[in-house]
Amino acid sequence: MSDQSNKDAAAAYWREHLRILLTMLVIWFVVPYVFGIILAPVLNNIVIAGYPLGFWVAQQGSIYLFVALIFVYVVRMNALDRKYDVHEE
Repeated sequence: MSDQSNKDAAAAYWREHLRILLTMLVIWFVVPYVFGIILAPVLNNIVIAGYPLGFWVAQQGSIYLFVALIFVYVVRMNALDRKYDVHEE
């Protein structure tokens, strides 16, 4: 491969990586903000195990979402690494 095609591939890889990263960050911000703060009064009408759902989403749901996003990020980045042949295997 030529030097220019390597640079083009690296730029494309970086663009896709940033798109994945920004998507994950937006989800990480929006979901807890919307469900944990804005919709909390509505969600508090639903009680699960003695706790209002709005409280649960703000406290535990945000943590579960963060852990799920970590796994999604790993899967998406592994696929991206394979696509651009920069995987570690």
